[in-house]
Amino acid sequence: MKIEVINRSKHALPHYETPQSAGMDLRANLDAPVTLEPLERALIPTGLFMALPPGSEAQVRPRSGLAYKQGITVLNAPGTIDADYRGEVGVILVNLSNEAVTINDGERVAQLVIAKMTQAEWTEVTTLNETARGEGGFGSTGKN
Repeated sequence: MKIEVINRSKHALPHYETPQSAGMDLRANLDAPVTLEPLERALIPTGLFMALPPGSEAQVRPRSGLAYKQGITVLNAPGTIDADYRGEVGVILVNLSNEAVTINDGERVAQLVIAKMTQAEWTEVTTLNETARGEGGFGSTGKN
């Protein structure tokens, strides 16, 4: 899938790190470091603007290493970028650790996954078909 992109950052375009990677790393495009105190959040700019093809979306997801090692995650994970959005791609980061964490220019802060999407069409009914699961949810299938 070809995606038109404007790169106003100081960094190379996101790319897949391995042949089987699902996501491309997004880098912070900062004039100065941003320090996140515990439970603080910030919108981190990337300097990227894109035109996704109709029928697709981009998902902004946390980086597992940043989450595990530093407690930094994407607050609205996954963040959705719609095909008709033309603004700058931003990443809402939150610090879930007990220590301040500094984000530096060029640091890989999130993953971008491109996916096909389908829009739903609602059909109102008065009953739904029965299934073995029924209304069971929120752990109703057990722990193991």
